[in-house]
Amino acid sequence: MSFDVCVKAPAKVNIGLKVLKKRADGFHNIESIFQTLDFSDELHVRRIPQKECIVRCTQMQLPLENTLTKTYSAFCSETNIDFGIEVLLDKFLPAGGGLGGGSSDGASLLKGLSDLAEIQLTDSLADAVAEKVGSDVFFFLHSGFFQKGRGCALVSGRGEVVKAIEPRTDLSFLLIFPGIHSSTKEAYSLVDQAYESGLYESKYKVSYPDFSELKRLYYGFAGAWKFTNSFTPVLIDKYPLIGAALKDILECGADWADMSGSGATVFGVFKSDAAAKEACLKCQKKWKCVVAH
Repeated sequence: MSFDVCVKAPAKVNIGLKVLKKRADGFHNIESIFQTLDFSDELHVRRIPQKECIVRCTQMQLPLENTLTKTYSAFCSETNIDFGIEVLLDKFLPAGGGLGGGSSDGASLLKGLSDLAEIQLTDSLADAVAEKVGSDVFFFLHSGFFQKGRGCALVSGRGEVVKAIEPRTDLSFLLIFPGIHSSTKEAYSLVDQAYESGLYESKYKVSYPDFSELKRLYYGFAGAWKFTNSFTPVLIDKYPLIGAALKDILECGADWADMSGSGATVFGVFKSDAAAKEACLKCQKKWKCVVAH
Protein backbone atom coordinates (compact mmCIF):
# COMPACT_ATOMS: atom_id res chain seq x y z
CA MET A 1 0.00 0.00 0.00
CA SER A 2 1.43 3.40 -0.95
CA PHE A 3 0.89 6.60 0.98
CA ASP A 4 0.77 10.11 -0.42
CA VAL A 5 2.17 12.01 2.55
CA CYS A 6 4.43 11.14 5.49
CA VAL A 7 4.73 13.69 8.30
CA LYS A 8 6.36 13.61 11.75
CA ALA A 9 4.45 14.63 14.88
CA PRO A 10 6.99 15.72 17.52
CA ALA A 11 6.80 15.51 21.29
CA LYS A 12 6.86 18.72 23.27
CA VAL A 13 8.07 19.39 26.78
CA ASN A 14 6.97 22.17 29.09
CA ILE A 15 9.83 24.14 30.56
CA GLY A 16 7.86 25.50 33.46
CA LEU A 17 4.05 25.43 33.49
CA LYS A 18 1.99 27.77 35.63
CA VAL A 19 -1.67 26.81 35.74
CA LEU A 20 -3.90 29.60 36.97
CA LYS A 21 -7.21 29.19 38.77
CA LYS A 22 -10.20 27.97 36.76
CA ARG A 23 -11.88 30.59 34.62
CA ALA A 24 -15.63 31.22 34.58
CA ASP A 25 -15.92 29.18 31.37
CA GLY A 26 -14.24 26.16 32.99
CA PHE A 27 -10.90 26.56 31.21
CA HIS A 28 -7.57 27.46 32.83
CA ASN A 29 -5.06 30.05 31.67
CA ILE A 30 -1.46 28.85 31.56
CA GLU A 31 2.00 30.38 31.29
CA SER A 32 4.75 28.20 29.87
CA ILE A 33 7.56 27.62 27.41
CA PHE A 34 6.87 24.72 25.06
CA GLN A 35 9.69 23.12 23.07
CA THR A 36 9.53 20.32 20.51
CA LEU A 37 11.90 17.35 20.60
CA ASP A 38 13.15 14.99 17.91
CA PHE A 39 11.18 12.15 19.53
CA SER A 40 8.02 11.78 17.47
CA ASP A 41 5.08 9.86 16.06
CA GLU A 42 4.86 9.37 12.29
CA LEU A 43 1.73 9.71 10.17
CA HIS A 44 1.39 8.12 6.75
CA VAL A 45 -1.63 9.53 4.93
CA ARG A 46 -3.30 8.70 1.63
CA ARG A 47 -6.39 9.91 -0.15
CA ILE A 48 -9.38 7.62 -0.54
CA PRO A 49 -12.56 8.24 -2.57
CA GLN A 50 -15.10 7.81 0.23
CA LYS A 51 -15.37 10.89 2.44
CA GLU A 52 -14.27 9.49 5.81
CA CYS A 53 -11.21 9.30 8.03
CA ILE A 54 -9.89 5.77 8.60
CA VAL A 55 -7.17 5.53 11.25
CA ARG A 56 -4.97 2.49 11.79
CA CYS A 57 -2.51 2.18 14.66
CA THR A 58 -0.81 -1.08 15.60
CA GLN A 59 0.80 0.20 18.82
CA MET A 60 -2.41 1.09 20.65
CA GLN A 61 -6.19 1.06 20.40
CA LEU A 62 -7.44 4.55 19.64
CA PRO A 63 -10.98 5.67 20.52
CA LEU A 64 -13.32 6.00 17.54
CA GLU A 65 -13.27 9.78 17.96
CA ASN A 66 -9.72 11.04 18.40
CA THR A 67 -7.61 14.06 17.47
CA LEU A 68 -7.07 12.71 13.96
CA THR A 69 -10.76 12.21 13.18
CA LYS A 70 -11.54 15.59 14.80
CA THR A 71 -8.89 17.27 12.67
CA TYR A 72 -10.23 15.72 9.48
CA SER A 73 -13.82 16.74 10.34
CA ALA A 74 -12.78 20.29 11.21
CA PHE A 75 -10.72 20.61 8.00
CA CYS A 76 -13.67 19.36 5.94
CA SER A 77 -16.02 21.90 7.49
CA GLU A 78 -13.58 24.73 6.83
CA THR A 79 -12.59 23.78 3.27
CA ASN A 80 -15.33 21.55 1.81
CA ILE A 81 -12.83 19.02 0.43
CA ASP A 82 -14.44 16.08 -1.37
CA PHE A 83 -12.06 13.23 -0.49
CA GLY A 84 -11.40 11.00 2.50
CA ILE A 85 -8.14 9.81 4.02
CA GLU A 86 -6.60 6.69 5.47
CA VAL A 87 -4.01 7.30 8.17
CA LEU A 88 -1.43 4.81 9.39
CA LEU A 89 -0.20 6.14 12.72
CA ASP A 90 3.14 4.88 14.02
CA LYS A 91 2.69 5.75 17.68
CA PHE A 92 5.82 6.21 19.80
CA LEU A 93 4.76 9.01 22.16
CA PRO A 94 3.03 7.58 25.24
CA ALA A 95 -0.64 8.39 25.77
CA GLY A 96 -1.18 10.40 28.94
CA GLY A 97 2.51 11.30 29.01
CA GLY A 98 2.29 15.09 29.03
CA LEU A 99 4.18 15.25 25.72
CA GLY A 100 1.28 16.55 23.62
CA GLY A 101 1.17 13.44 21.45
CA GLY A 102 -2.48 13.63 20.48
CA SER A 103 -2.33 17.36 19.76
CA SER A 104 0.86 16.95 17.76
CA ASP A 105 -0.74 14.16 15.71
CA GLY A 106 -3.67 16.47 14.95
CA ALA A 107 -1.45 19.40 13.94
CA SER A 108 0.70 17.23 11.69
CA LEU A 109 -2.35 15.66 10.06
CA LEU A 110 -3.64 19.16 9.35
CA LYS A 111 -0.35 19.97 7.62
CA GLY A 112 -0.63 16.73 5.62
CA LEU A 113 -4.23 17.45 4.68
CA SER A 114 -3.40 20.92 3.43
CA ASP A 115 -0.65 19.43 1.25
CA LEU A 116 -2.95 16.73 -0.11
CA ALA A 117 -5.68 19.23 -0.88
CA GLU A 118 -3.19 21.80 -2.20
CA ILE A 119 -4.75 24.38 0.09
CA GLN A 120 -2.53 26.94 1.78
CA LEU A 121 -2.46 26.44 5.54
CA THR A 122 -3.05 30.05 6.56
CA ASP A 123 -3.02 31.16 10.19
CA SER A 124 -6.79 31.65 10.10
CA LEU A 125 -7.40 28.15 8.74
CA ALA A 126 -4.95 26.62 11.24
CA ASP A 127 -6.61 28.43 14.14
CA ALA A 128 -10.13 27.53 13.04
CA VAL A 129 -9.21 23.83 13.05
CA ALA A 130 -7.16 24.01 16.26
CA GLU A 131 -10.09 25.64 18.07
CA LYS A 132 -12.17 22.54 17.36
CA VAL A 133 -9.47 19.98 18.18
CA GLY A 134 -7.55 21.07 21.28
CA SER A 135 -5.59 23.89 22.93
CA ASP A 136 -2.11 22.38 22.49
CA VAL A 137 -2.66 22.12 18.72
CA PHE A 138 -2.08 25.89 18.46
CA PHE A 139 1.50 25.48 19.68
CA PHE A 140 2.49 22.86 17.14
CA LEU A 141 1.04 24.95 14.31
CA HIS A 142 2.64 28.26 15.35
CA SER A 143 5.91 27.24 17.05
CA GLY A 144 8.01 27.26 13.89
CA PHE A 145 8.26 23.46 13.72
CA PHE A 146 6.83 23.06 10.22
CA GLN A 147 9.08 25.84 8.92
CA LYS A 148 12.33 24.97 10.73
CA GLY A 149 11.95 21.38 11.92
CA ARG A 150 12.19 22.58 15.52
CA GLY A 151 9.71 24.63 17.52
CA CYS A 152 9.71 26.69 20.69
CA ALA A 153 7.30 29.31 21.99
CA LEU A 154 5.98 31.28 24.90
CA VAL A 155 2.44 29.99 25.45
CA SER A 156 -0.34 31.69 27.39
CA GLY A 157 -4.12 32.05 27.46
CA ARG A 158 -5.56 28.54 27.55
CA GLY A 159 -2.84 27.55 25.09
CA GLU A 160 -4.02 29.50 22.06
CA VAL A 161 -1.67 32.48 22.54
CA VAL A 162 1.61 31.34 21.01
CA LYS A 163 4.66 33.55 20.50
CA ALA A 164 7.43 31.65 18.74
CA ILE A 165 10.97 32.15 20.06
CA GLU A 166 14.28 30.72 18.91
CA PRO A 167 14.73 27.19 20.34
CA ARG A 168 17.91 26.28 22.15
CA THR A 169 19.99 23.67 20.34
CA ASP A 170 22.71 23.23 22.97
CA LEU A 171 20.69 21.07 25.38
CA SER A 172 19.96 17.36 25.54
CA PHE A 173 16.92 15.86 27.23
CA LEU A 174 16.47 12.56 29.03
CA LEU A 175 12.84 11.43 29.24
CA ILE A 176 11.67 8.88 31.80
CA PHE A 177 8.31 7.15 31.43
CA PRO A 178 7.13 5.97 34.89
CA GLY A 179 4.40 3.79 33.39
CA ILE A 180 1.56 5.92 34.72
CA HIS A 181 -1.28 7.28 32.60
CA SER A 182 -2.18 10.74 33.83
CA SER A 183 -5.36 12.07 32.24
CA THR A 184 -5.50 15.82 31.64
CA LYS A 185 -8.95 15.99 33.23
CA GLU A 186 -7.73 14.33 36.42
CA ALA A 187 -4.65 16.53 36.60
CA TYR A 188 -6.64 19.75 36.30
CA SER A 189 -9.09 18.49 38.90
CA LEU A 190 -6.19 17.96 41.32
CA VAL A 191 -4.92 21.47 40.61
CA ASP A 192 -8.39 22.91 41.33
CA GLN A 193 -8.53 21.01 44.62
CA ALA A 194 -5.07 22.29 45.58
CA TYR A 195 -6.13 25.89 44.91
CA GLU A 196 -9.36 25.47 46.89
CA SER A 197 -7.57 23.97 49.89
CA GLY A 198 -4.62 26.36 49.79
CA LEU A 199 -2.07 23.56 49.34
CA TYR A 200 0.11 25.55 46.94
CA GLU A 201 0.90 28.02 49.71
CA SER A 202 0.68 25.85 52.83
CA LYS A 203 2.27 22.58 51.67
CA TYR A 204 3.91 22.89 48.27
CA LYS A 205 5.37 26.40 48.71
CA VAL A 206 5.20 26.86 44.95
CA SER A 207 6.55 30.05 43.37
CA TYR A 208 6.80 31.00 39.71
CA PRO A 209 8.89 33.47 37.73
CA ASP A 210 6.94 36.29 36.09
CA PHE A 211 5.77 35.50 32.57
CA SER A 212 7.84 38.45 31.32
CA GLU A 213 10.97 36.73 32.67
CA LEU A 214 10.48 33.28 31.09
CA LYS A 215 12.34 33.98 27.86
CA ARG A 216 15.36 35.50 29.62
CA LEU A 217 15.55 32.59 32.07
CA TYR A 218 15.22 30.05 29.26
CA TYR A 219 18.34 31.33 27.54
CA GLY A 220 20.32 31.31 30.78
CA PHE A 221 22.22 28.50 32.51
CA ALA A 222 19.84 25.55 32.97
CA GLY A 223 21.29 24.80 36.39
CA ALA A 224 19.88 28.13 37.60
CA TRP A 225 16.40 27.67 36.14
CA LYS A 226 13.55 28.49 38.54
CA PHE A 227 10.79 27.07 36.36
CA THR A 228 7.99 25.19 38.12
CA ASN A 229 5.15 22.97 36.92
CA SER A 230 1.86 23.39 38.82
CA PHE A 231 0.93 19.78 38.09
CA THR A 232 4.07 18.22 39.56
CA PRO A 233 3.38 18.38 43.33
CA VAL A 234 -0.27 17.30 43.10
CA LEU A 235 0.55 14.34 40.84
CA ILE A 236 3.53 13.26 42.94
CA ASP A 237 1.18 13.14 45.93
CA LYS A 238 -1.09 10.76 44.01
CA TYR A 239 1.59 8.85 42.09
CA PRO A 240 4.82 8.61 44.13
CA LEU A 241 6.57 6.89 41.18
CA ILE A 242 6.70 10.27 39.46
CA GLY A 243 8.60 11.68 42.42
CA ALA A 244 10.95 8.68 42.40
CA ALA A 245 11.71 9.19 38.70
CA LEU A 246 12.34 12.89 39.28
CA LYS A 247 14.73 12.10 42.14
CA ASP A 248 16.65 9.55 40.07
CA ILE A 249 17.07 11.81 37.06
CA LEU A 250 18.48 14.59 39.23
CA GLU A 251 20.83 12.16 40.97
CA CYS A 252 22.07 11.11 37.52
CA GLY A 253 23.34 14.63 36.89
CA ALA A 254 20.53 16.60 35.25
CA ASP A 255 21.07 20.36 35.46
CA TRP A 256 17.31 20.78 35.87
CA ALA A 257 14.35 18.39 35.84
CA ASP A 258 10.58 18.38 36.15
CA MET A 259 7.48 16.70 34.83
CA SER A 260 6.16 17.68 31.39
CA GLY A 261 2.65 19.03 31.01
CA SER A 262 0.03 17.19 33.03
CA GLY A 263 2.38 14.20 33.31
CA ALA A 264 3.47 11.62 33.78
CA THR A 265 6.70 11.88 31.74
CA VAL A 266 9.63 13.25 33.74
CA PHE A 267 12.53 14.84 31.90
CA GLY A 268 15.96 16.13 32.75
CA VAL A 269 18.01 18.76 30.93
CA PHE A 270 21.70 18.14 30.29
CA LYS A 271 24.37 20.41 28.85
CA SER A 272 25.77 17.70 26.57
CA ASP A 273 24.60 14.66 24.65
CA ALA A 274 27.28 12.55 26.36
CA ALA A 275 25.99 13.48 29.82
CA ALA A 276 22.40 12.66 28.84
CA LYS A 277 23.41 9.29 27.38
CA GLU A 278 25.45 8.41 30.47
CA ALA A 279 22.45 9.23 32.67
CA CYS A 280 20.22 7.15 30.40
CA LEU A 281 22.46 4.11 30.88
CA LYS A 282 22.03 4.44 34.64
CA CYS A 283 18.30 5.16 34.57
CA GLN A 284 17.36 2.42 32.11
CA LYS A 285 18.25 -0.20 34.71
CA LYS A 286 15.09 0.91 36.51
CA TRP A 287 13.03 2.98 34.06
CA LYS A 288 11.94 3.08 30.46
CA CYS A 289 13.70 6.15 29.05
CA VAL A 290 14.99 7.86 25.92
CA VAL A 291 17.40 10.67 25.02
CA ALA A 292 16.07 13.44 22.78
CA HIS A 293 17.15 16.88 21.54
